[in-house]
Amino acid sequence: MIPGAASAARAPRLGFLGVGWIGRNRMEAVLSSGLGLSCVLCDPSSEMIAAARELAPAADVVDSFEQLLAAEPDGILIATPSALHAEQSMAALNAGIAVFCQKPLGRNAGEVAAVLEAARRRDRLLGADFSYRHTRATRLIRDLIQDGAIGRVYTADLVFHNAYGPDKPWFYDPALSGGGCVMDLGVHLVDLLLWMQDFPEAISVAADLFAAGQRLENRHSQVEDYAVVTLGLDTGAVARLACSWRLHAGCDAVISATFHGTKGSLAFQNAAGSFYDFTAELRRGTHCEVIASPPDHWGGRAAVDWAGRLAAGHGFDPAAEQFLRVSQVLDSIYENAL
Repeated sequence: MIPGAASAARAPRLGFLGVGWIGRNRMEAVLSSGLGLSCVLCDPSSEMIAAARELAPAADVVDSFEQLLAAEPDGILIATPSALHAEQSMAALNAGIAVFCQKPLGRNAGEVAAVLEAARRRDRLLGADFSYRHTRATRLIRDLIQDGAIGRVYTADLVFHNAYGPDKPWFYDPALSGGGCVMDLGVHLVDLLLWMQDFPEAISVAADLFAAGQRLENRHSQVEDYAVVTLGLDTGAVARLACSWRLHAGCDAVISATFHGTKGSLAFQNAAGSFYDFTAELRRGTHCEVIASPPDHWGGRAAVDWAGRLAAGHGFDPAAEQFLRVSQVLDSIYENAL
């Protein structure tokens, strides 16, 4: 059998490690994809397992991660706390099992590099849930940037403000989370910034991190809830990123990205504070053309894409190296914070 092709001859059997809200959301999307999947579930909460079995009544259930590995699924979708992502991903990959993991894939670039090495060595498909790449709005903007529709991009502004903070205590422990709003929300902004432009290098980084309105004094004992970052790219462009938890935003969330070019601008933004509905615009001078608008059911598309490639027998995809590029920028943000 060709390495990495374990699922080419049949519909893959998938393990779902963590079936809380995000895990069940991705599970529902994958099970609805028409790939004919079977699945095995693992979660310490009997309540979460019961909710997941409503989606997949025939699913097998195991009591531990070790039992999940022993069940030898073709792939595992990981939706557990961040501190576990790298360790669990490497264990699965080393066992010859493909992995789709919630972000962040690791709490730092060292963890991400180790996961990538395991995927490369075993020739297994590795995916990370950079879900905003899969909205219709962002994909249209990327295509237009790549086609030169707005000329050379020289600056970009990206924002993700959340009027709420996470509801799990581990998010606020830097040893478990790896960081605060930058790790939780800023990771999407960094990924979109780089992905939209074919992953330029960040050659300069300046960051200001705050906690409860004061400058973050020790990131090893507390996490930031507001961040402003300026990145200089090797294209000559400058990008400004801002993200936060519990901002007085006047709505649930403010999510946007604007790319300014020499011939125009491209922008996407959430509609009416929504976490799910986005519009995209092409702007030239005083003219604005809406090029994408809701509805757009994008939430599970990253997982479905990974599952489809797994079913087709794909092994390691070198594009996964992009995950390391994102993590390296996050490390630089924390290292260069004032």
